[in-house]
Amino acid sequence: MNPEPFARAEHPKAVGSARPKPTDLESFGRVIDRALEAGGAILRRRFGRVRARYKGRANPLTQADLESQKAVLGIIHRAFPSHDWLAEEKSRRQSGSDFLWIVDPLDGTVNYAHGYPVSSVSIAVLHRGRLLAAGVHDPFRQESFTAQAGRGARLNGRPMRVSKVRRLAQSLVVTGFPYDRAQKAAFYAGVVRKFLPRCHDIRRSGSAALDMAWIAAGRSDGYWEWSLGPWDVAAGILLVREAGGKATDFSGRALEEPSQFGPQTMASNGLIHGQMLKLLRSRARG
Repeated sequence: MNPEPFARAEHPKAVGSARPKPTDLESFGRVIDRALEAGGAILRRRFGRVRARYKGRANPLTQADLESQKAVLGIIHRAFPSHDWLAEEKSRRQSGSDFLWIVDPLDGTVNYAHGYPVSSVSIAVLHRGRLLAAGVHDPFRQESFTAQAGRGARLNGRPMRVSKVRRLAQSLVVTGFPYDRAQKAAFYAGVVRKFLPRCHDIRRSGSAALDMAWIAAGRSDGYWEWSLGPWDVAAGILLVREAGGKATDFSGRALEEPSQFGPQTMASNGLIHGQMLKLLRSRARG
């Protein structure tokens, strides 16, 4: 999804603001858990009973998106009323807080609108542009992928790690196609054509947040996609890193601040990262 401009200057440092304490990570984690479950409960309840309207040719919006977002942001605001947020469905608070919450209340809306049960709720919190804690919830499998900076990543409370596959030829890789796919179909198909003979196989789920969560869980080995929004990938970046993997753009530059979240996203177990970058760069050269 095409992100809004997201300049670093939009989040000035508050004067005298203290650095978050270890106990803050725990409180962030508890709030993320509650918000993920609340959003997920709405997605389960509404599933199969919604109609979509379209923000663009392939970009639907459902009532479930809006209800989930209201529930998630309500929980966050009650816990941290001074914090800012950026959420996909045109909700943004900019007060100058050092803390920013990035929320996708329903990642995989096309799937959801069609009754295809592959969607998620995605939440991340940042302090002065640095990812602190994050979570992705799959309401259909009842799986919550969570991470805290420096404390590792977990799946339903149990530690998770990326895979140990070292060769692209043995890898299961995942991709997605942005909303401009009708205009750039040949280009995106050309990238897939580069990977097909060089990897074990390719998947496409329709939920970027789940794609990255599954990299973190070791279920797949690599992922790439263009033109996403920060809400699509912010949580996944921390999940992958804390599970021992790597998340960069297509030049290999680490995704370190919100302005970098989305335009180019590549995540992997770290072991096949260089091999994937080589293919993506060769496609960029034609």
